[in-house]
Amino acid sequence: MSTPLPPRPGQPPQPPSPQPLPGVGAIVAVGSGKGGVGKTTLAVNLAIALSKLGHKVGLLDADVYGPNVPLMLGINAQPKVLGDNRIEPLEAHGLKVISVGFLNPGDKPLIWRGPMLHSIIKQFLGSVVWGELDYLIVDLPPGTGDVALSLIQTVPLTGAIVVSTPSDVSLQDARKAIEMFRQMKVDLVGMVENMSYFVCPHCHQETDIFSRGGAEKTASQFGVAYLGAVQLDPAIRKAGDDGQPMVLAGEASMPAQSLYDFARKVKTRVDEIKSTAGESVIQIQ
Repeated sequence: MSTPLPPRPGQPPQPPSPQPLPGVGAIVAVGSGKGGVGKTTLAVNLAIALSKLGHKVGLLDADVYGPNVPLMLGINAQPKVLGDNRIEPLEAHGLKVISVGFLNPGDKPLIWRGPMLHSIIKQFLGSVVWGELDYLIVDLPPGTGDVALSLIQTVPLTGAIVVSTPSDVSLQDARKAIEMFRQMKVDLVGMVENMSYFVCPHCHQETDIFSRGGAEKTASQFGVAYLGAVQLDPAIRKAGDDGQPMVLAGEASMPAQSLYDFARKVKTRVDEIKSTAGESVIQIQ
């Protein structure tokens, strides 16, 4: 990786180049243009599903202001601090996990400005002993602010997933998230439509509560892979609230099937991105 050029007189110094995490095969960010679209629910279930499919997976909860991962995984403990200020991640459901929620539990808010956010993201990436991982899933806060920029500047992302509901309001903000990742030269793993439809448990009729198909149309318009639709199901919500994410029920469970399908599509897209990146390196040489 090239060394940044020294700044010209009167110019601010260039930020250091993103540095890979040793032993981590792919770093995938899960983001959204707005809150309330189920981004953390999908990030948690994606991570566990990939683990159930035979991969070594880590989950970094970078949603600093709303760290819900500890609740959804049913864990609440303090990570161990090892020698040289290294941090040992907690383990839950086969995942290695780190979250601000472990360091600041309860209802006390974090009232931080940008530099402190940048510092905690760098620490979670550089000081946590992740070990050998096939995937590190990063749950971003909603929007296009400091945390996403700090992540992109610190490590080379394999790609990003944009989560949206089918509503026009959600899609409007999702388009901004897509454009942010493109401007920052981050590959798009794809777009997933959450809360896509509701199946009545009595008559089994599907109802499009938030409309339907908007994410697929947006993905097509922007030339982004469509990663599927996840239904609106009270069982998925309850599983997260109980600290037992839906995919733990296995693929035989109807609500979990679309989540496993989503995870397999993510795996396929990540493999494609990594393969293309390898070909690019060969061509340049």
